Amino acid sequence: MTSLAETLAALLDPGSVDPIAVPLRPASGDYAATLERAAQRSGVDESVQVMVAAVDGHRVLVIASEFAFLAGSVGHSAADRVVEGYRRATAERLPVITLPTSGGTRMQEGAAAFFRMTDIARAAHEHLASGAVRIGWLRNPTTGGVKATWGSYADITAGEPGALLGFLGPKVFEALHEEAFPPVQTAENLARVGVIDAVVALENLRGWVTRILSVTNGVDVDEPIGSPLPAAEVDAWDAITLTRDAGRPGPEAVLDLLTDRTELHGTHTGETGTGVRVVLGRLRGQRAVVVAQGRRSVSPQDLRLAQRGLRLAQRVGLPLVTIVDTPGGELSGTAEEAAMAGEIARTLQMLTGLTVPTVSCVMGQGCGGAALALIAASTVICMENGWVSPLPPEGASVISHGTTDRAAEMARSQGVTARALRDAGAVDVVAGEGCDLPSAVADAIARELARR
Repeated sequence: MTSLAETLAALLDPGSVDPIAVPLRPASGDYAATLERAAQRSGVDESVQVMVAAVDGHRVLVIASEFAFLAGSVGHSAADRVVEGYRRATAERLPVITLPTSGGTRMQEGAAAFFRMTDIARAAHEHLASGAVRIGWLRNPTTGGVKATWGSYADITAGEPGALLGFLGPKVFEALHEEAFPPVQTAENLARVGVIDAVVALENLRGWVTRILSVTNGVDVDEPIGSPLPAAEVDAWDAITLTRDAGRPGPEAVLDLLTDRTELHGTHTGETGTGVRVVLGRLRGQRAVVVAQGRRSVSPQDLRLAQRGLRLAQRVGLPLVTIVDTPGGELSGTAEEAAMAGEIARTLQMLTGLTVPTVSCVMGQGCGGAALALIAASTVICMENGWVSPLPPEGASVISHGTTDRAAEMARSQGVTARALRDAGAVDVVAGEGCDLPSAVADAIARELARR
């Protein structure tokens, strides 16, 4: 269990801390004596401390707990500090870094303290409009009302290795139900299932936070961008055959070119995706949120993960980049029950409604609604062998001719190629691929980002 002092020393720039003074509420009798003993043991005057500080020169608002003060529990005075922290961050448009560790609501203050969760939620909601990023590092343990409010309000969240993280403390469950609670409330398991994004050790915390702030609070950096390559005119069926080849690089190879990378893992609601990745970073020095498909079928969970990336880009004012390469949406009963069509509709609506710059690149296969949902950006690039169709050509052939044998003919007649799509006004830029496809994609996207 890391102390507050250890955590702040590892994260913040030396000499940058400016505590925010929030008066303590008066207490009396045995409770006043309890608070005094807690202060003496912990070295702090309350379980929550708020301050303005800096991380690698980036000015931030920090809300942090000290577990040694009554198990980090939140009563009226602690809640006052959390609320004031969010309000100060809202007024000054500061990123918020939350460093909670707590057993939850302070039992000594009764139900009234429990209701302070609503004040915290209201202040946190007001901060959303600031456009400043929120970063959370959940320490061991973080449970109860803290996990159910400001412990879960970050845009990007990591946990301390081995940390107990959850709504209900396992000891309470075991006492109430006389059976052991399933061993699921660990940072590692919650990262695996998509409730938090990562597990980050204390010694790596500063680097993790710095990378996020470098992108969300930094500036674009001038880096070399390759000149446009000539785009060959290709046959539709040749393009489809080529992009289906397992040896052709996919969007994940473009993600490898990003710098200052931070990946968003899962939806924060207990879902992970295998067909979509969302990464915050720089592409040729240009800051962006990148949503990339992975050359496999796209599930409803993948689309909900993509939506998280879209929301983050809009909220913090970063360009949104999508890289499309999919054989289509998942076709299964499970996908239908998980709202496949509805998630395509919601993703498409969200993307077309963003007010930040949006750039999409069809890197290869662009099949069906699952592809279109991430293509409809303000600028659409298609690599020379990229293609887009409402159905796999084989499926279109079955519908039109009752057989898959005429798939090549259907592909050629439907205008699926990059040049045909540009001529139809569906694509803005046709980009050449050269001998290094991932670099060509990165250059094509970076050129459009630089024009915004």
